[in-house]
Amino acid sequence: MKISIITPSFNQRGFIEKTLESILSQQGNFELELFVMDGGSTDGSVEVLRSINDTRLVWTSQADHGQSDAINRGLAQANGDVVAWLNSDDLYTPGALQAVHEAFSSHLSAQWLVAGCAIIDDEGRTIRPGITQYKWKRLKRYAYKKLLRENIINQPSVFWRREFGRRIGSLDESLHWTMDYDLWLRMGRACDPLILDRTTSQFRIHGSSKSGQVDRRQFDEQYRVASRYFAGDKSSQLIHRLNVEKIVWAYRVMRWLGV
Repeated sequence: MKISIITPSFNQRGFIEKTLESILSQQGNFELELFVMDGGSTDGSVEVLRSINDTRLVWTSQADHGQSDAINRGLAQANGDVVAWLNSDDLYTPGALQAVHEAFSSHLSAQWLVAGCAIIDDEGRTIRPGITQYKWKRLKRYAYKKLLRENIINQPSVFWRREFGRRIGSLDESLHWTMDYDLWLRMGRACDPLILDRTTSQFRIHGSSKSGQVDRRQFDEQYRVASRYFAGDKSSQLIHRLNVEKIVWAYRVMRWLGV
């Protein structure tokens, strides 16, 4: 089995080296290819890429039309049986890709896979364990209706068969924050994911990350995305709207408390 990882990046010199190390250090009986789609960084990221002597790494650095455009272009080049993307400030845990390989090899009908994900800060320290536990508890009892009502999936821990992804379609480049959620909803309409009972990634929250800003517009966009799929399900529509308010206020409280 070949696994293809796409890493979009722009001016992430402070994190990209550790991200790439977490990918290229993965060991197991699988092939690996890594595409780094750099958006024309000017902060030294390109020098980091030039310094890595590994034939599994293919990279380009040129202006793009944003994160989704970079990911879509990377996925179009991928040759792997299984694909995923990992942003240039996130990490894979040791053994993650071997676990993914074994899961897909053991479940031949599974088309996409979701695993656990920890949250870390800019120094790599684990933070917000309550959010991690909440999402994991919900994910272990996955149902499409739950996903429709709340995004319970952590992007760095999602993998899918390449041909399945091509049938589902590419990322919606008109979305700024929630192109991943839109993709999960399209995948979920086709079939349920395989839930892998282990942590395969670490999602980093820091001051300059999109998710680290906790912008209300992110959650309003998430609601608009979900609205594409409610199909007359008024109860799910109402619950999702209430969940948006719950999440926004929870993050505000955490910010006030300095958590």
